[in-house]
Amino acid sequence: MTRRDLFLQSLGSGFGMLGLRGALEAAETKSPMAPREPHFKPKAKRVIFLFLNGGMSQVDTFDPKPALIKHNGEPMPGPKIRTDRASGNLMRSPWEFSRNGQSGIEVSSIFPKIGKRIDDFAVIRSMWTDNGNHGPSLQLLSCGHQLAGRPSMGSWVTYGLGSDNQNLPGFIVLCPGFPVLGSSLWSSGFLPSSYQGTHIMNQAVEPEKLIPNLRNAIGATGAEQKKQLDLLSSLNDRYVERAGAYQPKLESAVRQMEAAYRLQAEATDAFDIRKEPEHVRSRYGDSEFGRGCLLSLRLIERGVRMVQVFWGNGQPWDHHDDILQHAKLARDTDNPVSALVDDLKSRGLFDETLILISGEFGRTPMIQNSGLEKLGNGRDHNVHGFTALMAGGGIKGGTVHGATDDFGFKAVDKRTHIHDLHATILQCLGFDHQRLTYRHAGRDFRLTDVHGNVVREILA
Repeated sequence: MTRRDLFLQSLGSGFGMLGLRGALEAAETKSPMAPREPHFKPKAKRVIFLFLNGGMSQVDTFDPKPALIKHNGEPMPGPKIRTDRASGNLMRSPWEFSRNGQSGIEVSSIFPKIGKRIDDFAVIRSMWTDNGNHGPSLQLLSCGHQLAGRPSMGSWVTYGLGSDNQNLPGFIVLCPGFPVLGSSLWSSGFLPSSYQGTHIMNQAVEPEKLIPNLRNAIGATGAEQKKQLDLLSSLNDRYVERAGAYQPKLESAVRQMEAAYRLQAEATDAFDIRKEPEHVRSRYGDSEFGRGCLLSLRLIERGVRMVQVFWGNGQPWDHHDDILQHAKLARDTDNPVSALVDDLKSRGLFDETLILISGEFGRTPMIQNSGLEKLGNGRDHNVHGFTALMAGGGIKGGTVHGATDDFGFKAVDKRTHIHDLHATILQCLGFDHQRLTYRHAGRDFRLTDVHGNVVREILA
């Protein structure tokens, strides 16, 4: 049996090196996930991205439009607007808005608890993106480009900062199954594979069910596994004696294998939300998104650099036929988001953790013609204007940035593109987005491609 065969076989008996896929390819002698300093002093040290995939309707949540009430049922003024599907007349929101907090920001009644905490958030009402299809828009928000193959935002973050915990992946993705496009949304692209996101299907509670191969398959004790590592170490030392002292690939592989061994112990603690008191767990609820928010708190608390929580499989917020379904999803969102904000504060993590809440695009203020014979009460995709929320490290809470037109269709004031959002996130983490680059295929690439402006009005 060769050294490589023995190495790979040992992986099958343990944790599976969760998220540490670059073992054999890594060329550095220093761990690629070692903590690194950014360009300047950061306001935030970590990121939680709550991804409301499918496209939340801005005019029903965080962008109230009195003109929709006044002109409900009337045609949109001006030339007929083309969207992905046939649209009908204007449709008012079925929910009321009220002013909240000292800032008086208006929030829909379907988010009462977020409304009470709106002074912690910057509400960007002037977001826009490029493509009305889910795939390219998901790709752009996650990776800064509409086409697959580019590194994801989490990969750029860990490439720039490393991780504060060498026993857990630096970038973890929580989704009970798969969103549209799946793993390309957390891919490391052309960055070293060490920075790829680790996908955890958070449909279970027990860590052993949550994470495949958390326990070794052969039932070896910790002491027995340590003996295996010692044997491999001695075999590797003999190889180095023959091949020479400088063997960066081998050194990296050994480091990653040892990290996987340590990970078995740490993951059983980090991913076990049952260790939280009942009064904490009950505030998040027992939904998959709620457990994802609680897990993100526990992972961030243990030094994970970025956690991306997808609301669910597929595109759950994609309500073409019935916008009233937003209310159910909002109920399962309002509690965990508010609990996460409160617990980050109580544990002293809020001011150093950047929270982003967004979908890949918004929805039209017009009703969608969802059938051949009648109009439903859903809304179509809308790339021209939507809302994103940011809070925590580096963000000025209780602020509203930009605006859409009178009907909530198109961003018209302080228009904020996805590239601008990415530039702002990197700014909070201490990076000049134009300088965080990686050389590939003959040129320097960055998360913001060749675009992006920092939205300084929302920075603390």
